[in-house]
Amino acid sequence: MMAIELPALDERVTWSIRVVDAATGAVLGEHTPDQQCETASIGKIFLLIEVARRLADGSLSAEQIVPIPVEHVVEDSGLLYRMQDQTVSVYDAALLVGAFSDNLATNALIALCGLDEVRAVAPALGYADTALHDYIRSERTPDLPWTPSYGTAAELADVMRRLGAGEVISPEVSALVLTWLAANADTSMVADALLLDPLAHVEAEYQDMVLRHKTGSTSFARIDTGHLSGPAATVAYAVAANWKGSADDLRAPVIDAMRAIGEQLRAHVTGRDRADAKL
Repeated sequence: MMAIELPALDERVTWSIRVVDAATGAVLGEHTPDQQCETASIGKIFLLIEVARRLADGSLSAEQIVPIPVEHVVEDSGLLYRMQDQTVSVYDAALLVGAFSDNLATNALIALCGLDEVRAVAPALGYADTALHDYIRSERTPDLPWTPSYGTAAELADVMRRLGAGEVISPEVSALVLTWLAANADTSMVADALLLDPLAHVEAEYQDMVLRHKTGSTSFARIDTGHLSGPAATVAYAVAANWKGSADDLRAPVIDAMRAIGEQLRAHVTGRDRADAKL
């Protein structure tokens, strides 16, 4: 039996799930981990890796102001599009992406780095079925790339494990990406069960857990991938759910299952059994 017991999964949903021990890489729980899903904003992790790499090698500076190309102005997720002053540095744009999955900051950073260069990050790390694929678009017409990002749980859990181990390009690059992801304010999915303060969990918080994660949402998708440590264990995880084409909006059963997985992760990393984990 796997250490992480998955809940009943709605069969109308396409799932990709994997949880691994972050120290050993051993699989603790999984369900169709090689199933490729549309992953909404998750691919922004690879943009952050590219930005961190350029900051580390000096080809970008943290204080450099990021131009916002008119053709890539977008709204929805994030804060920058609502700000009166949209002057933002490279470092702070990346922080907005990590904290609020900021679409405008994302597009500005992609334009700064180059879409082809950002697309190449995941393959360069050895991933065949996971990548950032396109800018964030207000409307995705048939002539545009089919999704902003795609991925499998197997590969997403692995990149989070490698970030936690300092193995993505370098310890400096990995640490910088995790610094930005530490600010993620979206704890509505797997992380909801961890009971962390959504706006203040950079340091060890409830039950001594430390979370670094990225989420993605669309009208037909929910994805949460992260690195979670506690006093008893550390895990890397990815849970992706797609229900594109369904006649029903299946976010309710998807979120219920994600929270149930989160309960399992909390019990595992804190060393509490499931009854004690309720305390």
